[in-house]
Amino acid sequence: MEPVKIIVITGLSGSGKSAAMAALEDAGFYCVDNLPVALLPRFLDLPRPDDAPWPGFGFVMDLRDKGFMDTYAGIFEAIGRQGHDLSILFLEAEEDALVRRYSQTRRQHPLATQGPLLAGIRAEKDLLAPLRRRADRCIDTSNKTVHQLKALIFDVAWDRQARRRLLIQVTSFGYKHGLPPEADLVVDVRFLANPYFEPRLRALTGETEAVRTFVLGNPEAGRFLTKYRALLDYLIPLYEKEGKAYLTIAVGCTGGKHRSVVLARELYLHLEQSGRRVSIGHRDITR
Repeated sequence: MEPVKIIVITGLSGSGKSAAMAALEDAGFYCVDNLPVALLPRFLDLPRPDDAPWPGFGFVMDLRDKGFMDTYAGIFEAIGRQGHDLSILFLEAEEDALVRRYSQTRRQHPLATQGPLLAGIRAEKDLLAPLRRRADRCIDTSNKTVHQLKALIFDVAWDRQARRRLLIQVTSFGYKHGLPPEADLVVDVRFLANPYFEPRLRALTGETEAVRTFVLGNPEAGRFLTKYRALLDYLIPLYEKEGKAYLTIAVGCTGGKHRSVVLARELYLHLEQSGRRVSIGHRDITR
């Protein structure tokens, strides 16, 4: 068979692999869910119609295949030696997001059929750690909508065919909940007055006009935005020149509900107005 482009979608159970496969299908790839990795070489040897419109193949592979972790490395290496262009896309999510998703769907975790769900999630994370390190890209889906995930998968699919413009993600977060693991640039805005200590603002978020007015009314907020926008305007073309495909800008405050949300939104608007491909998320706004 002629060399083909292959994207293997894998990762934690409940992290959105089915949604990612659907998005990859929408991008034109021929996709198969839960194909045993041992059958992959045979699948690639099957005759392919001369007029097949697919730019490549997508496969969801994970621990449902009992022999996956023991055999995937050798099989993937053999496929690479045959000239196929194979990449691994690893999906993950925070523990609380996975627990919430399983409670909503009432599905059983594959490693928690007779024990606590959280123990099963942690066991799977440990088992998949070597595969995660080998992955070409990891995506944390904890606070991503289906539409945001689809946009990322589209970018992965298209990036396998031709280099596209830099995709920028701006996210707010709270330091007390930890740093976003996918962040490339992190900025701390805890130097600004905290709306949390204003009784009328405490229960609100940075997406409300009252909190936005309070935060942006601080002269230091305006000075910060002027300087940080200038820094991004300087850095982003350099990242593009080096061929970087993804850039995550994380803006943090204490809880991730007020100051970081306002300033992340301001940075997002600046980048959007400059014609960049940019999306925004607020990791901790509902905590």
